[in-house]
Amino acid sequence: MLPLPGRSSPRTARPRRRPARLAVLAAALAGALAGCTLRSLAVDTLAGALTSGGDVFASDDDPQLVREALPFALKTMEALVVESPDDADLLRATASGFTQYTAGFVEADARALEDVDYEAYLATRDRALRLYLRARDYGLRGLELRHPGLGERLRSEPDVAAAAIGPDEIELCFWTGAAWGSAISVGLHRPEVVADVDAVRALLARSLVLDEAWGEGAVHEALIAIESLPEMMGGSPERARFHYGRAVALAGGHAASPHVVAASSLFVPAQDRAGFDRALEAALAVDVDAAPARRLQNTLAQDRARWLRARAADLFLEDLEEGDE
Repeated sequence: MLPLPGRSSPRTARPRRRPARLAVLAAALAGALAGCTLRSLAVDTLAGALTSGGDVFASDDDPQLVREALPFALKTMEALVVESPDDADLLRATASGFTQYTAGFVEADARALEDVDYEAYLATRDRALRLYLRARDYGLRGLELRHPGLGERLRSEPDVAAAAIGPDEIELCFWTGAAWGSAISVGLHRPEVVADVDAVRALLARSLVLDEAWGEGAVHEALIAIESLPEMMGGSPERARFHYGRAVALAGGHAASPHVVAASSLFVPAQDRAGFDRALEAALAVDVDAAPARRLQNTLAQDRARWLRARAADLFLEDLEEGDE
């Protein structure tokens, strides 16, 4: 049949429709891909801003402002981890963020409650433990991107497992060890938590091998507390004193926190009142504005130093005995 005037034959109609359909399909696909690309771009951009924006918090002189801002930032980072589960930098930053938030604020809250409301103290201490373990798990996830099964191997053969961690993973290595060690420090009542102390030692020892000076003495500072554990848990007062000295030296005198860690972890258990007083005096003598990148850390450490000094009479048996006379 001949085509009617003004109409196309069935054979010529299909080629005209198919390009149109393909164009619609291509446009829809392009839109979907653009949406995915924009979503990924937004996730990557925000993740990059959060993982590299630590100095914004670290240099702040208002701890309360940081305290109120951090929970939202941390939950945002957790949401980004869901979107980008294989981003090692994001996992490292999330582990670091939860560790520092918990140490600076949650654990500090628990300590302040101990003599005021014991039930509230226990609840807050357990919250700190949960947050430290969450931070540890983010760190382990980051390490296991390159070393599958590392978490279990750290428990069974810690030194061998840690030896596989490379120089470009030192931040993940340190923050995982720091979070895990902090969990042990507040979880001494939990045998299953304390049982992992050798894994913590292995991670921090590996961090020392990779870069002893990383974080201007941060690794040595963490080891003050670990080596101040009882000797039955592998601790050594001599090693703790060595790490104290190295942490202070590597920070160039600009860090209050090594002095505070030594005062509470090393000198109180040893009942060394003179060492305790010297350490707190050194902490309070640090100029918080001399090193802007440490301003928040030093401010919080000095708050802790004042709190410890106010409680000194309750921490040393000699003072307690004199008070009873």
